[in-house]
Amino acid sequence: MAKYIFVTGGVTSSLGKGIISASLAKLLQARGLSVTIQKFDPYINVDPGTLNPYEHGECYVTEDGAETDLDLGHYERFLSIFTTQANNVTTGRIYQTVINKEREGAYLGKTVQVIPHITDEIKRRMKLLGNEGYDIVITEIGGTVGDIESLPFIEAVRQLQWELPEEDCLVVHLTLVPYLKAAKELKTKPTQHSVKLMSENGVHPDIIVCRTERPLSPEIRRKIALFCNVKQEAVIEAADAPTIYEVPLAMMREKLDVICLKKLNITQYREPELSAWKEFLDKLKYPKSKVSVGLIGKYIELQDAYKSILEAFVHAGAVNECKVEVVNIHSEFITAENVDEKMSNLDALLVAPGFGHRGIEGKIIAVKYAREHGLPFFGICLGMQMAVIEYARNILGLHDAHSTEMNPDTPHPVIDLMEAQKQVTDKGGTMRLGSYMCELDPSSLAHTIYGKPRITERHRHRWEFNNAYLEAFEKAGMHASGKNPESTLVEIIEIPGHPFFIGVQYHPELKSTVENPHPVFVHFIRAAKEYAERKEAVKNPLLQSEMI
Repeated sequence: MAKYIFVTGGVTSSLGKGIISASLAKLLQARGLSVTIQKFDPYINVDPGTLNPYEHGECYVTEDGAETDLDLGHYERFLSIFTTQANNVTTGRIYQTVINKEREGAYLGKTVQVIPHITDEIKRRMKLLGNEGYDIVITEIGGTVGDIESLPFIEAVRQLQWELPEEDCLVVHLTLVPYLKAAKELKTKPTQHSVKLMSENGVHPDIIVCRTERPLSPEIRRKIALFCNVKQEAVIEAADAPTIYEVPLAMMREKLDVICLKKLNITQYREPELSAWKEFLDKLKYPKSKVSVGLIGKYIELQDAYKSILEAFVHAGAVNECKVEVVNIHSEFITAENVDEKMSNLDALLVAPGFGHRGIEGKIIAVKYAREHGLPFFGICLGMQMAVIEYARNILGLHDAHSTEMNPDTPHPVIDLMEAQKQVTDKGGTMRLGSYMCELDPSSLAHTIYGKPRITERHRHRWEFNNAYLEAFEKAGMHASGKNPESTLVEIIEIPGHPFFIGVQYHPELKSTVENPHPVFVHFIRAAKEYAERKEAVKNPLLQSEMI
């Protein structure tokens, strides 16, 4: 039988429930236990696929094609496991299921209510992964305690606490202990009120994790324990860390995992094996070099919009023992007149994925600069499509070439809507989603990067390379080095002879983890290092002679 840990939050959002959940899961996994994590989100959208990135950050896609919350990316990056549709559940999906059952007559004429029907469906989903052989299932409850939309989830947790054996269920509550500069002291009252509010809903936390900017003194811990009715050892300090990847080690020092194991009455476990994790952190903290990579996008103001890309840079940087400084460049403000000023100090350029026409011309100008100046270039999804459009316009001479997403009437639709998408009207969950096969040309850069003839990568798109123009591109020097064997969809384009110029239709960032950094990002950062070294050699002739 699986045991269940529920992670809730109070006082404010963005405290880091996802990171705490992933860190606890990592520690338990490192002790030899089989662990998975799921996220329950209180919003009524069926999934985040139709949400604006400004609203919810990036939409993370799983192997099985589920559009999910970005916290699932943290789960996969920390645990090196694949999540599925079952790992992310929203209020919208719960209500959709219950309403569909009601329409089918499954409730035998009963009045359908929040309790018991909605809460029963929430509990069923919460226990679903527990039937798949895991030792522990960690469930993160989105939002904060006290939110109206979170109440059914809290009630479901209350019922499970009552239904399950006491040693099979525990609640970890993450809260804020703010530091008031004027008073020069930490304040525990927000934590007390948060726990009080949760207790009023019938759920009492077993462990309180305190997010804080300053260390918690024994006196503060004792006060929180007393007023929140938990043991002092169950008051955990979660201080701000330089990187999220240090949080598991911080939680290990606080014995969060040991306390959980004790409360769940789990005795068969080993000392945590974290040598690979610590090696990664050493390389991350003590890099031997530095590169500057331009990230071209239109959601630059919100870093969560490109969360997986930024984390993939961290992983690839550590492998190369190199600090990756990301320079955010808003594509709307790139022009032919200022592109040299914006790009000249970069060591590499990544054009990010996205949708819509805003900032498109700036991306195309940036791609042209990278192609002409030998600047290492990496285009993801829309970024690859921009590389195709730029090449069509400036090398093939198709000056009006475009994507039908931005210009339905373009005379040269080098990027066109996929055939399977032309009759689709619903927006949610209808793109080409999830993992698909790609065959690589043995003589290509892509094959060198992956080191094998076939790969699988995750997708999220509607538009694709128009194969009617493939022969013209190949003749002009752009090589389609990766294709889907069934649909012949072009998955990868590259320019032979360029130091590093590659565009991919899929999203490699979604499969990059701490212990398995994605090879395309690793080679991209390596190319950036080499470019930076060549630039430095030009500035310093003595260094150039040493390199020779």
